[in-house]
Amino acid sequence: LWLVRHAQPLVEAGICYGSTDMAAHAGATQASALVLARELPQAPRVLCSPLQRCRQLGEALQRLRPDMQLSLEPRLVEMDFGCWEGWHWDAIPKSALDEWTADFAHWRFGGRESVSELMRRVGELWSETRATAIPIVWITHAGVIRAARLVAGGTREVLRSEDWPAEVTGFGQFVRLPG
Repeated sequence: LWLVRHAQPLVEAGICYGSTDMAAHAGATQASALVLARELPQAPRVLCSPLQRCRQLGEALQRLRPDMQLSLEPRLVEMDFGCWEGWHWDAIPKSALDEWTADFAHWRFGGRESVSELMRRVGELWSETRATAIPIVWITHAGVIRAARLVAGGTREVLRSEDWPAEVTGFGQFVRLPG
């Protein structure tokens, strides 16, 4: 399983933008697609978040590698931060962040989605794609990649914020997990 993060989105640094649909930098997207086209195995199945910044990369990659099957997969969308989408992280009240960390698994930060819900949808897709014999590529987001890495290591639920992975896959970068 190849986990690919979209290129740098066209958003100011420090903005909370989880499920907000926005474009990525076109040049960075093309550069990532060129690297991926060389690195990925023949004829993989490519599952792509329907958000624009991921679709751009998926479509650029498919133009370079027509051997790839590209499908949109809604379970690959980034976590939805609800009412905090579009806010500067530094402007979100500390009390809102404290509520989230106090019940990290189940609190719907911003009112939309909990970490448990994110983990569940990523875990379901992980189980489905592991059952296939062909190489799989997910074009997705940092939070989904973090969740997938946890699932790959056998963790299906994260109860404490301290247990959420700190390591972030860079924009336009990929990681490969054993099948």
